Amino acid sequence: MLYRPLAAVLRPLIRLLYRVGGSGWERIPAHGPAVLAANHDSVLDGFVMGVLTGRVIHWMAKAELWGYPFVGRIMEALGAFRVERGASDELAMAHGIEWLKRGELVGIFPQGTCLPYRERPFRRGAARLALAAGAPIIPIALINTERAIRPGKVKLGFPKVLAVIGAPLQPEGTVEDLTARLEEAVENLRKPYGPPQHAWFD
Repeated sequence: MLYRPLAAVLRPLIRLLYRVGGSGWERIPAHGPAVLAANHDSVLDGFVMGVLTGRVIHWMAKAELWGYPFVGRIMEALGAFRVERGASDELAMAHGIEWLKRGELVGIFPQGTCLPYRERPFRRGAARLALAAGAPIIPIALINTERAIRPGKVKLGFPKVLAVIGAPLQPEGTVEDLTARLEEAVENLRKPYGPPQHAWFD
């Protein structure tokens, strides 16, 4: 797996370039399974998440990435697995559940895309994984990543990036209820910092 050697290079680089700060990082468990679920405002988000823990994060990634030469193989070497967006992808769910039952971390962006559509409700994948595997969900608010690599109208910058991590959500209730609790938790973590500074798609 390429994750650890790449992380050894990228973690200090991301920390340096974006002065990554925040709070609640200790809420990511040092051992055992958890679903890491964050808002998604930039292609930088996955790299910032990798700074938050020394553990490997197995990412649920959009299937379109496997359409580019060698990208799919690299993604798999990094521990990622693909999901068909907009569909109930049972194979992707099975992969995620397997990682969680092995005691691993699974990362997911429930909004499904970083493109700045005004309506990007949380999808149910994170809740489905957590309930099926009996693993907690860790809500995470990423702040200012859209100012680092702005999606849509591409613009680069080097703002101070924050990652604010909330209390774990236990895998209880229905998929719909847990998804709503997750979305509310991430919104509340983000609220003190205001909405993302997107060039919105209308």
